[in-house]
Amino acid sequence: MEKIVITGNGPLHGEVRIAGAKNAALPIIAASLLSAEPLHISNIPGVRDIDTALKLLTLLGSTTERSGTDLSIDTSKVHSVYAPYELVKTMRGAILLLGPLLARFGEADVSLPGGCAIGSRPVNEHIKGLQALGAEILIEAGYIKAKAKRLRGAHYTFDIPSVTATENLLMAACLAEGTTVLENCALEPEVGDLARLLTAMGAGIQGVGSSTLTIEGVESLRGASHRVPPDRIETGTFLTAAAATRGSIRVLDTNPDFLHHVLGKLEQAGANIELGPDWIHLDTGGKRCQAVHINTAPFPAFPTDMQAQFMALNALSEGSATVVENIFENRFMHVAELQRMGADIELQGHTAIVRGRERLQGAPVMATDLRASACLIIAALAADGDTTIDRVYHLDRGYANIDRKLAEMGAIIQRI
Repeated sequence: MEKIVITGNGPLHGEVRIAGAKNAALPIIAASLLSAEPLHISNIPGVRDIDTALKLLTLLGSTTERSGTDLSIDTSKVHSVYAPYELVKTMRGAILLLGPLLARFGEADVSLPGGCAIGSRPVNEHIKGLQALGAEILIEAGYIKAKAKRLRGAHYTFDIPSVTATENLLMAACLAEGTTVLENCALEPEVGDLARLLTAMGAGIQGVGSSTLTIEGVESLRGASHRVPPDRIETGTFLTAAAATRGSIRVLDTNPDFLHHVLGKLEQAGANIELGPDWIHLDTGGKRCQAVHINTAPFPAFPTDMQAQFMALNALSEGSATVVENIFENRFMHVAELQRMGADIELQGHTAIVRGRERLQGAPVMATDLRASACLIIAALAADGDTTIDRVYHLDRGYANIDRKLAEMGAIIQRI
């Protein structure tokens, strides 16, 4: 099993290019199942979750052609609606196959999902929503078995604004008979991006960017071309790493509009930030940051996917601050690993009280989920001595070439 070894050696400097967003690419790949015509996608990130998604599509009978960051998918010869546990267990996003398979083929047999072990992320919203559209659903032996001759438009309100449930129902409703109104939808940019792709494929969607989506179902959708937007979480991760190491970096090929809350917190911490149309420059002036209070909440508030990275930043900052996790109940597993490096963090329920330390100490640590692994990398870059991070397969699920990108900005980092 691969590990990453980092020797803390001061500030990050230089430029880094951001890959396409994994969380935007996965629903786009799932949407290819809605049409018998090919889908051409550019700016696909080279991360393991994408590899898993493409293996699943191939298993269903799709053909895929990939060249660098370009991907073409043809689902005209799909012969199966079965997504097995062996693949689904490593990637929660596989639940996104449920809506498209059911809408186009009238049935789906999808394993209950896996992915990061960060608390219960119930599939109830997906199931209740699809039932509202007329699907018959059974959960049997760890699989979601769904059937519907043709889905029917309905009015459905999400109990919680789940991103993947919004995406699943949005895709399914495109091929349903009649009008579907979805309320309390997730507002994350990846939902709006999916809606723009579906519109290009011939779907009738109103309310994009709002919490209420109205979808006029159509008989069939056509092929399309689409570019995956930049990864806002990768962007935030590199900026936070630069802040923690008291560095100065320019992040390229990104979209500052999706990161207002994170950028505001970095400025509050003392970093100087300049924005361009597709770049962000962060400069700490070589100074230690100030600890900042964090409260995670759905977009446009502070993203839960940046909580762990800011925990590492606060652990190295001046003063103390609280980090409150409101989305997932088990997303503090990185705290014990940071404590092994000397971080002063006290947990009280879903609140962490972080008292900053001038330096952390290198230590052997273990990644417990995707963003926790990024948090440990940030801590290691600013620690004294060597840190060995185990279970880096979590990292490869969502970050493309992070070790190479960090090395190009001066980090001493290697895989063993």
